[in-house]
Amino acid sequence: MMKRRQFITLLGSAAAAWPLAVHAQQPAMPVIGFLDTRSAEAIPERLRAYRQGLKEAGYIEGENVAIIYRFAENQGYRLPELASDLVRRQVTLIATAGDDVALAAKAATKTIPIVFITSQDPVRIGLVASLARPDGNLTGINFLAGELGAKRLELLRELVPGAARVAVLVNPASGAQNEFTLRELEPAARAMGVQIQIMNAGTRQEIDAAFETIARERHDALFVGSDTFFTSRRVQLVSLAMRHAIPTAFPNRESAEIGGLMSYGTSISDAWRQSGSYAARILKGTKPADLPVLQSTKFELVINAQTARIFRLTVPDKLLVAADEVIE
Repeated sequence: MMKRRQFITLLGSAAAAWPLAVHAQQPAMPVIGFLDTRSAEAIPERLRAYRQGLKEAGYIEGENVAIIYRFAENQGYRLPELASDLVRRQVTLIATAGDDVALAAKAATKTIPIVFITSQDPVRIGLVASLARPDGNLTGINFLAGELGAKRLELLRELVPGAARVAVLVNPASGAQNEFTLRELEPAARAMGVQIQIMNAGTRQEIDAAFETIARERHDALFVGSDTFFTSRRVQLVSLAMRHAIPTAFPNRESAEIGGLMSYGTSISDAWRQSGSYAARILKGTKPADLPVLQSTKFELVINAQTARIFRLTVPDKLLVAADEVIE
């Protein structure tokens, strides 16, 4: 009888311990380290698209995946320090947006998987060995910002047919990107009979000064280069373009949505959604080297018809038909 009671007691103790043992064997929640040169407030739509990509693959932030955010607040010199912090925390994966951000992450680790979003060719800037076989611990999305510059200039000229002198706003900190953009723009401008003038701006104050110069020298239109800093300053850029009555072409739709005349470029939200999807595949066990770099194929033209009317511009029917969205 005593042995039977002891056996039942032991059995009960073991049963009580089972949930603890099972709990102990549960894998820890994966952690994504998210690194960006801007602030969270500057890119809320993009972050939503990234989380949507994760969600479509079964990962929901706070439920079965955690995300640690590190924003440089437009202070690029902080990127190496922030990347190193994520490496010290031993995150499962690092997600980056921006060419300089991806390079900082690559310099910080050769083992933690990195999923990048870049505007430049990732092979040319040294992130991966090839698009088809990235090799190493990096892969991601390339949204071809530079290659679309000539087409954006052409669309701007169609909207502003009298434009003979166009200012091109670039961030001097993005030297390689600017060089590539100008290689695209210069022959296109010559073919259209358009004279372009480069304006440098890397701070809020320099943007103000650039617009003063553009207005004083009576340029007919403005072409804003693709740059993460300009994305974060889109409200300032659109406000100044309206104040000085300068028809402006932007690379991202968010600027047209808040009053910019037009935008043409890759669907940035789609690129960010794809990045979330790639991150999910890596969390499920796929190696970055086995995921070819994706090149965005979804491009969008957005025209703000209300702004066009303010500038007394008539939007040609062919652009109205071609536009993905016309904002009234």
